[in-house]
Amino acid sequence: MKEKWDKRYSAEEYNYGKEPNSFLKEELPKLSPGKILFIGEGEGRNAVFAAALGWQVDAMDFSEEAKRKAKKLAEEFDVKINYQLGDFSTYTPQENFYDAAGIFFIHQDEELKTKLFQRVINSLKPTGKIIFECFEKEQINFQSGGPQNTELMYSLEEVKKEFSTLEFKKLSKEKVFLMEGKGHYGEAVVIRFVGVKP
Repeated sequence: MKEKWDKRYSAEEYNYGKEPNSFLKEELPKLSPGKILFIGEGEGRNAVFAAALGWQVDAMDFSEEAKRKAKKLAEEFDVKINYQLGDFSTYTPQENFYDAAGIFFIHQDEELKTKLFQRVINSLKPTGKIIFECFEKEQINFQSGGPQNTELMYSLEEVKKEFSTLEFKKLSKEKVFLMEGKGHYGEAVVIRFVGVKP
């Protein structure tokens, strides 16, 4: 897995572009800047966007090439991000620490993602928010990104289950047009979720 993503990120071109995720771009400015965590952050586009808005940013991924490009992007935009290398199966952020967390297009097996998401929930302070976007199972019919395996995609019910301890502010299945570099481009079916820790 690590080798696959290192290879994908090794090109100088940004696989998912330099612009932030459009759902994050819509939701994050609604919040007052504080501490934010991004997991599976890849080439840094979301972390850099948040830092430019005044957030104190921690990010993690398991790809050294992703970290290299994220640091380069942060320098380009003259912002600071704290980017750690880690493994989804063992990564445990500090509890009761973050004001928000961003989770975008993390498609892992059910056991791993459930444990990872619970650790992210634990890392939030009370009233902390999660901003989440993933591919819905119907994405299998589109060529705009995502795993070619519906078992690794999500249904609305699965998202409800993963984040059942949060107060739901938004949960929707949407057909959108992604323009996130060559990695995510074209019509897609996604789930968008915002939840608040009680």
